[in-house]
This record gives sequence, C-alpha cells and structure tokens, in this order.
Amino acid sequence: MSDNPTRTNIEELGEFGLIDKITQSFSAQQPSTMMGVGDDAAIIQPTDEQIVVTSDMLLEGIHFDLAYVPLEHLGYKSVAVNISDIAAMNAIPQQITVNLGLSNRFSVEAVEALYRGIGYACKNYKVDLVGGDTTSSASGLVISVTALGAASSQFITRRNSVYENDIVCVTGDLGAAYLGLQVLAREKQVFLSAPGQQPNLEKYDYVVRRQLRPEARMDIVYELRESEVIPTAMIDISDGLASELFHLSKQSNVGFRIFEENIPIDQQTYETAEEFRLSPITCALNGGEDYELLFTISQADYEKIKHLSDVHSIGYAQPLKNGLQLATKAGQFVDIQAQGWNHFKAADEADDIGSAD
Repeated sequence: MSDNPTRTNIEELGEFGLIDKITQSFSAQQPSTMMGVGDDAAIIQPTDEQIVVTSDMLLEGIHFDLAYVPLEHLGYKSVAVNISDIAAMNAIPQQITVNLGLSNRFSVEAVEALYRGIGYACKNYKVDLVGGDTTSSASGLVISVTALGAASSQFITRRNSVYENDIVCVTGDLGAAYLGLQVLAREKQVFLSAPGQQPNLEKYDYVVRRQLRPEARMDIVYELRESEVIPTAMIDISDGLASELFHLSKQSNVGFRIFEENIPIDQQTYETAEEFRLSPITCALNGGEDYELLFTISQADYEKIKHLSDVHSIGYAQPLKNGLQLATKAGQFVDIQAQGWNHFKAADEADDIGSAD
C-alpha cells in the first residue's frame, strides 16, 4: 500500500500522534477559517453568505479496490467528489473535515500517502482541512469527508428550477470514468491469474485517470460567474447522465429532449467502449463517476456561454408529459432509462465497485 519500505505501526504514535503527523503540513487558506485542526472543534467565522454542506462516505470493497487504487489518488478523489457537490450548488468550497476508519493493515506511511492526496486536493481547490476523526475499523478502510462552501443567495443553484425550453448543458466529456473502471477491473483479473504480469494501462491513460483521480469542475463555476450566467438548475454527474436528468425532471416537473450527436465522448472512451463491446452512448448515459456538471440555462444566456470551450449544449427542457427522450443520430426518439449506480444492490455484488456519490 506504500512505495516506502519503512512501516510504522499506528499504535506506535497513537491517535493524537497520528493526527499531528498527518496534519502538520496543512495551513489555512480561507479567511473564514478562524481555527482548524488542534482543538475540540473548528471555528469558522460566519458571513452574510449562505452555507452549503455536503458529505460523502467511501467504503473499501464497495466504492474502491485498493488492488488498483493508489492511496494518494484515493485521498484526492475523496475530497474532489465532495467539492463536486459544492460546485453543483454554484457555491465556493471553503473547508473540509475528514473521518477515517483504519484496520491494522494500515501503517503510518499508508495514512500519510492518503493524506498527501487530500493535501493536494485542498491546495488545488483552496479549501482548509479543519478537523475530523480517526478510529479503528474491522472491515477495511472507511473514509468520510464533509465539505462546507458558501455563496450569496443569488448564486445558489438548486435542482428544482428548470423551466421549459431551458437549454441543457454538460461540461467535459462523459463515460470515461466507467470505462476506466472496466480496464482496471480487467487488469486485476489478469494479475490474479498471472501475478508476474504487469498491467497494460498505457493506451488507457485518459479513462483510467478519470476513474482514479476525477476533478470537480470548479473551473466552470468560476467561468460561469465571469460570464455573468447563473444556471437555472445544476447537478453533478456522479451516477450517470440519465440518472441526473431524472433527478432534475423529478424536482422541476419537466421533461427533456437530449440529442445523441451532442453528447461529448472522448475518442479514447469511444475506442475503449468498442473494445469491451459496449455502446459508447450507453456508457455516457449510465456509466457514472464522471463528476462533470449538468446544468440548464435560459435561452437568453446562450450567447454568454457558447464561447466556453468545455461546455456543451446537448438538448432542452420540454413539457413533463413528453418525458425524457434521446434523439438518436438516425432521427428516432428513444425513452431515456436511468440505469445508474445502485449503492445497496452493488453491496451484494462484489465485482461492482464504483460510484462514490
């Protein structure tokens, strides 16, 4: 679990010694952070903005497999998936707390590797680590991250305010993370059958990176603000585009028409899907864990966002009675089905290790 040959047992440091060691390099970046790690509780200075709070839990064997997930990447991802929720509210992240459940398999060096990834994410997203807890675990590694963000009420974007004829947009490209998971799972099976064989990941660098180290699209949040655009609704794509469209539909009482030819799919994603004999568009609709943003804007705002290179308009909102439709390249209209990640079903399926949201 670590490239470092030295192994220090956690009990040699104790809980507080471990906390001191793994948090000594963290310093406050946000003016709202009055007191971070080091006391009974953090102190955050209230502002006139609204506070946004989100939390995610990642369980070994359910959300990740340490056979192919580096601990640094896992630490980064555990923060990024929470920041993605803050981004989906059109808010600015400020602080996080991290809770860990550790079995005796983990050394101090392993926990340090995990926290290096957490530290990289904190610096990248300019958030402060202000607290958390560590405890023993009898069932592998457990990570729970809570993120706090803030925004003026005028910027807060929810799921329940899509209007008919709003334009539907997505950021980045879709389906890559799901294909990355397929590649990693396959290479694990190859390794188990032939332990001396090295994994063949070079031609899958993009899709594997999208699975192991996703990025929260805070860059788009800042670009929208610079363009003076406030989405009418927004959600991050953690369980697949189709599932997120259903969430928006349910909350806003609208339907959607999405155009297959407009859904962004990276070339490597397309080629990997074909290699696995999967439909690229199905992977984009139902794969999950892309952590891109799905949002709607009024038609009046289209001119303001059409210059953004990583924002793609893929359809529009329509009356609820018309349902959720995919307009195929062949000119047919197909009902969209939500087949995204089911946490509780997956708990009974050992091979289904995926989504963190």
